[in-house]
Amino acid sequence: MTPDIAMLEAFSAAWNRHDLPALMRFMHPDCVFETAAGPDSWGTRHIGHEAVAKAFASAWQAFPDAQWRNGRHWVAGERGVSEWTFTGTAADGARSESDGVDLFTFKDGLILVKNVFRKARPLLPAA
Repeated sequence: MTPDIAMLEAFSAAWNRHDLPALMRFMHPDCVFETAAGPDSWGTRHIGHEAVAKAFASAWQAFPDAQWRNGRHWVAGERGVSEWTFTGTAADGARSESDGVDLFTFKDGLILVKNVFRKARPLLPAA
């Protein structure tokens, strides 16, 4: 498999379906996920299929209706970018809406690193 825009579109669609098995099929066995927030300069780093899958699933636990809208994707060799607008509602009704990007590194046709950056916007009041 050669990474391309269609691959990133399919990866994004799996996020919006909350389809963890589909997401993990895109991830390299040695995958790394670096979150937007955390105690270190890179956020929080999750390494390996099990840790990455758990971290991915936590997005839907925090925001059960999470969606990544308005996707735009680029691929250049072993690197890729996805731009999106995240929307979601927390259990207490607070809403999140912020723009962000994923920076990808590919290996063997799969995602080796997913490094996410998201605008630090305060939660919006419940609708």
